[in-house]
Amino acid sequence: MLKSMTGFGTGRSRAGDEEISVEVRAVNHKHLEVKVRLPRELAALEAAVVKAVRARCARGAVDVAVRRSASTLSGAVPMVDAAMARAWREALRTVARAAELADTPTAAQIAGQPGVVRMEEPVTDLTLAEGALDRALAEALEALVAARVREGRALEADLSARLRRVATLAAEVAALAPRTVETYRARLQERVAELLKGAPVDESRLVQEVALFAERTDVAEEATRLQAHLAAFQSFLGSGEPAGRRMDFLVQEMHREVNTTGSKSQSTEISTRIVELKAELERIREQVQNVE
Repeated sequence: MLKSMTGFGTGRSRAGDEEISVEVRAVNHKHLEVKVRLPRELAALEAAVVKAVRARCARGAVDVAVRRSASTLSGAVPMVDAAMARAWREALRTVARAAELADTPTAAQIAGQPGVVRMEEPVTDLTLAEGALDRALAEALEALVAARVREGRALEADLSARLRRVATLAAEVAALAPRTVETYRARLQERVAELLKGAPVDESRLVQEVALFAERTDVAEEATRLQAHLAAFQSFLGSGEPAGRRMDFLVQEMHREVNTTGSKSQSTEISTRIVELKAELERIREQVQNVE
C-alpha cells in the first residue's frame, strides 16, 4: 500500500485548564524534514513533537503548528510576594505606633508598596500541557496519515496502469528485435545480388555481416534487465514500507535500459515504441516524486 507525501490533519485536546490544538501539513521532500511552531512557554516540548512525527512519517516536509488556549489569563499577570506584603504590613504598623496613630494599614496601602505586587508571566503546567499536546498531535497525525493513504491509493492505481503499458511496450520491442535482423539479412542479400549482377554471392561473408549486425542490435540483456526492474517496481506497489526513493532509483535504471535499447535500434517500429516508453517512464517518474 503506497502512501503519498502530501496531506493535512488537525487535532484538539484539553487537560485541566490547558487546551491544545495542532495542525499538521506535509508536502513532497527528498527526505524527512520536520518544522515545529510552538508557543514560547511550550518550547521544551519540541523534541517530543519531532519524535512523534518521525514515528509516523518517513519522507516529506512536515510543518506542525501548535496553539495553546488556557482558561487563565494570557500574558503577564499580577503576582503577590506574600513575604514582602507581611514585611510592609509590620513596617507600616511600626510607623503608626511610632507616630502614635491608631491607623492600621489597609490591603490597598500594602499592595501599593514596592515589591509587593509585580507583573509576571503565568507558570504553565507542562505536565498538563504535554498530555494535551500528545493527544492532539496523535489525532492530527492520524488524520494526516489517513489523507496520505487515500492519495496513495490513487497513485498506486495510476502507477499500476502505467507499468502495464511499459510492460506491453517492452514485450513488443523484444518481439520486434529478431525481425530486425531478418529484415536486414534480406535487404543486404538483395543489395549484394543487385551489385554483383548475377555473380556468385559469398554466403559466408554474408552470414558474417548479418552476425555482426545481430550483435550490434541485440537487446536481449536490456530487455531482461528491464523486466527485472518492472517486477521489482511492482513488488514495491504491494509493500507497506516506504519505497519512494527505491522506486525513483528503479525508474532511472529503466530509463537507462530503454535508452540503450533505443541507441541499438535500427527499426522504425522499435524507435516508435522507444519514444512511447520514454514518455511513459517520465510520467511514472513524476508520480513517484509524490510517493513516501
